Amino acid sequence: MKLTFALIGNQNCGKTTLFNQLTGSNQHVGNFPGVTVDKKEGPIRKHPDATVVDLPGIYSLSPYTTEEVVTSDFLIRDKPDAIINILDATNIERNLYLTLQLMELRMPMVLAFNMMDEVRASGVSIDIPTLSERMGVPIVPISASKNEGVDELVSRAIEVAEKKIRPGTMDFCVGEVHRAIHSIAHIVEDHAQERDIPVRYAATKLVEGDPAMTRTLGISEREIDIIGHIVDDLEKNLHTDREAALADMRYDAIQRLTADTVKKPTAAQEESRSVRMDRILTHKVWAIPIFLGIMLLVFWLTFGVVGKVLSDLLSWGIGEITDLVDGLLTRAQVNLGLHSLVIDGVFAGVGSVLSFLPTIVVLFFFLSMLEDSGYMARVAFIMDKLLRKIGLSGRSFVPMLIGLGCSVPAIMATRTLSSERDRKMTMLLIPFMSCSAKLPIYAVFTAAFFPEYGALVMMALYVMGMVLAVVMGLLLKNSLFKGNPVPFVLELPAYRFPSFKSVMLHMWDKAKDFLQRAFTIIFYATIIIWVLQNFDIRGNMVIDSAESILAAIGAWIAPVFAPLGFGSWQCATALISGLTAKEAVVSTMAVLLGAQSPELLGPMLTEFFTPLTAFSFLTFTLLYTPCVAALAALRREMGKVSQVIMVTVGQIGIAWVAAFAVYQVGRLFVG
Repeated sequence: MKLTFALIGNQNCGKTTLFNQLTGSNQHVGNFPGVTVDKKEGPIRKHPDATVVDLPGIYSLSPYTTEEVVTSDFLIRDKPDAIINILDATNIERNLYLTLQLMELRMPMVLAFNMMDEVRASGVSIDIPTLSERMGVPIVPISASKNEGVDELVSRAIEVAEKKIRPGTMDFCVGEVHRAIHSIAHIVEDHAQERDIPVRYAATKLVEGDPAMTRTLGISEREIDIIGHIVDDLEKNLHTDREAALADMRYDAIQRLTADTVKKPTAAQEESRSVRMDRILTHKVWAIPIFLGIMLLVFWLTFGVVGKVLSDLLSWGIGEITDLVDGLLTRAQVNLGLHSLVIDGVFAGVGSVLSFLPTIVVLFFFLSMLEDSGYMARVAFIMDKLLRKIGLSGRSFVPMLIGLGCSVPAIMATRTLSSERDRKMTMLLIPFMSCSAKLPIYAVFTAAFFPEYGALVMMALYVMGMVLAVVMGLLLKNSLFKGNPVPFVLELPAYRFPSFKSVMLHMWDKAKDFLQRAFTIIFYATIIIWVLQNFDIRGNMVIDSAESILAAIGAWIAPVFAPLGFGSWQCATALISGLTAKEAVVSTMAVLLGAQSPELLGPMLTEFFTPLTAFSFLTFTLLYTPCVAALAALRREMGKVSQVIMVTVGQIGIAWVAAFAVYQVGRLFVG
């Protein structure tokens, strides 16, 4: 007898770990029909006739996300022989919410209480026999990561599947919800039985307002009208909406089940501390101003105190090494062309970018501190309300936050979003988040033109990107991406002191990524720029770079940027090289102007920029296409080259319009 088991659970409950324990390496990975949602299945070890299907991690069977729809359809249409519902036993109340919905399906089921080792370590005790008896469902305590209890789980799962042991009848609804569910159950009983759908499950789905269930049951307009009146009465009598009424019913039932079966020690000190801190940090009025204040402090420490001192020190060291190598090459009477390539090309380009390594490391030191402390999870919660106004949920804030580091992993992180609509919309907004590759540009220009207001200018750029993301989100919401975002479920961790190891690893990852780009993409770009700057179209070396190949290319493109206030061929060339990597903008300017360090580059820029045109230039670099790697990531995620081309053209167009507005409006004030 072949058996099929559906493995279901919340996200981050250990489901994948258990699936790997059950199947070993003998797994098949594909997609559910018609959707890009992973479908993993495989035979259970030592039981070749038993197959387990790993369904997507979900929090409920409500038809909001693609994963929830896929799971519901699989259970109703494919009808597995039994359900293995895995729960995180350290947070049993939240996990039981999905369990109560699964019980309504009246399918054979076994519960796997995972992470029981952590439960015991925390001092929590769960009376599993009593809880199992009350629910009418077998419960097996396990620790999937340690392979404890997995064999017993398999035995119980096979037993309930072969004997078709269904959950004991547990009518956990009361009051108005009870009347609504049972009234609708009488109306749709015949329809549900014809289609082999559990009557209570169908009735609950209709209370919830699931259009798919309405279509599946094939109920008449008159019956739909009656059901609508029943639901209206429910909402009127409870003074809440249908979804909240069902949620309250389930959580009330969970509270009754766990009242004397789950014993927890008194609230931990860190939990009570977190509650007190959240009263301030997640306050409905002060939360966003506090967040902006924290970020302003981070920028001030990074660009005005710690990072600047370290960057100046490294810049001095690079300058000393450059002078040493310059002297050695001179004494060795190395060919003047090769001498210029090494000093004016490699050292000027790579060295000018490399000196900003401490600034980037310091910035991500503070960001990783905020993330590991638990504060960034609160920021996602705070931003949910704002993001919903532009058609997204707080879940999209996480990829956007990653975008402050690099657009490539941020675009890839959109895979965690629950709907295709949210994924694509978030991908289009990520480039508005200023990535760390732009920091060298900001640092050079703020030091040269806004030395006393560096942190404020930096903050203004980041806020400008976010504001434009909001505006763009509103446009997309009302045009290409009409509809509502998926609900946002977030578990807030307790505030805790960041792990030193975690913070150091985060800093090292950013430093390593920066160094790799400095000695690969930027290294090659500076050599190419030097060659194009020092040779004309016939291959002759030029004395005046205005006669070079680079000048000809830049002069052809420069008129496009003239209305923005920076129409020189040097500026145009730097922006083109920035498509390879944004740090290349600084290295290109350093090579073109012959600057050996950022301190020398700053004064040279005053020949091409005023404070107003410098801010216009910063606006353009903030908003135009991130880099070739980001475009490649978009191509992988979107699937169509035409869409990527449209996005690229759109980003450059928005950057041009924004910089034009900054320059033209600014001229009204500065003349």
